[in-house]
Amino acid sequence: MNAFTIDADNNITIHPTRKAARETDGGVFDTAENLAELIGRDNKRLVEIWNSLTGVTPVKRFTSRAVAVRRIFAELQKLAVPAGEAAADISGEMLPAPRASVTKKTGLGKKEKARKTEPKPGSKKEILLSLISRRNGASLEELMAALDWQKHSVRGFIATLGKTMGIESFKTAQGVRTYKSS
Repeated sequence: MNAFTIDADNNITIHPTRKAARETDGGVFDTAENLAELIGRDNKRLVEIWNSLTGVTPVKRFTSRAVAVRRIFAELQKLAVPAGEAAADISGEMLPAPRASVTKKTGLGKKEKARKTEPKPGSKKEILLSLISRRNGASLEELMAALDWQKHSVRGFIATLGKTMGIESFKTAQGVRTYKSS
């Protein structure tokens, strides 16, 4: 099981075992609860830690300390060594958590925001895209039934995807609202 250490400058290091983590300087944690104890009541520090992680959307504050700690620990787990790999494979190697640039301005650039990602199999996005990619597209009613959503939810979701995914909206000769990917 992986363990982590955090120092006063919020540098987080991943270790293959808790024993390896204890041999270094810094507070050792291997659960979200341990991380919360190490951070204490400093909510600003939680925001700084979150914003320093790569690949996350920067925040100004969290809704609660518990949410902040859970989200930070979940991101750290993504960076951790998979459980199937033997600890001997990485012995002595400590992988620091990626840090954002030294400046306080963090966030994704325009190129990174515009990057298209494949939808997860079985997700609502994947279901919607498969339906509207048919030759005749899909009616609003078909999408509502497939996604188990109300009309306004389907229209809102399509509005968020429309510009980047090239989704067209039109009415058929029978007056049925239909969506089709171009």
